[in-house]
Amino acid sequence: MNEHSKDKFSKIARLLNGQRVLVAFSGGVDSSVLALLAKKHADRVVLLTIDSILSPQSELVNAKKVADELKIGSEIIHVDHLDDDEFTKNPRDRCYLCKKKLAKVWIEYASKRGFDMVVEGTSASDLKGHRPGERALREMGVTSPFLDAGMTKDEIRKYARENGLSVADRPSMACLATRFPYGVQITKKYVTMVDTIEQAVRRIFEVRTIRARFHGDLVRIEVGSDERDKLFDTNKLDELNELAISVGFTYVAIDARGYRTGAMDELANS
Repeated sequence: MNEHSKDKFSKIARLLNGQRVLVAFSGGVDSSVLALLAKKHADRVVLLTIDSILSPQSELVNAKKVADELKIGSEIIHVDHLDDDEFTKNPRDRCYLCKKKLAKVWIEYASKRGFDMVVEGTSASDLKGHRPGERALREMGVTSPFLDAGMTKDEIRKYARENGLSVADRPSMACLATRFPYGVQITKKYVTMVDTIEQAVRRIFEVRTIRARFHGDLVRIEVGSDERDKLFDTNKLDELNELAISVGFTYVAIDARGYRTGAMDELANS
């Protein structure tokens, strides 16, 4: 680790030192490294994971696994995002509404149990493009130590590798609401459709990164740019097509560019 990165981690250590810290925990590399830092420097730490239809069940299983790996106490709380009519309308500030709701849950939990601060894992690398959720976190008083320290995703992954975390190279995930163009109603049926397709693509083609973008009767498949060649197996494509039809899609399209952050914002900005 170079001196510049060490300075950033030292800044975070000072922030956490002696504090009773609640970590908003997804089990991804960012929140896992943040949890490890809290374990090392905070006076007390708990991991709080949100169970929501917008988070694939595989992510919930992984979060529990990583919490056990870290040997830190954890709790899971269910949140129903679809009970918010404004959110399900899927406006352009959808992420703001979502993060504000989550922040309320985190803060209420922390207040009732005597924690001093709530921290979450947004990094300096996450602020590219349209990110209204960050504003909600600031307004609610949630702390983003990596962002405040100017920590990048590469630095976080390197720290995870150096400390033997199993999630060091785990692909980034985003809530399933990001699969829908703004203005398209988010329903339980539609969320289940895209989740089913993503699980199937991951299983059938053995890819690590997958997004199933919802476009009405068409689902657009994005995989990691270095994994696109795995998709060109006609038998596997036939299997995927049959499954897509069975869950309610009519067409399956492969995105030639592959996965990139903020792909649905391309529609909004065009």
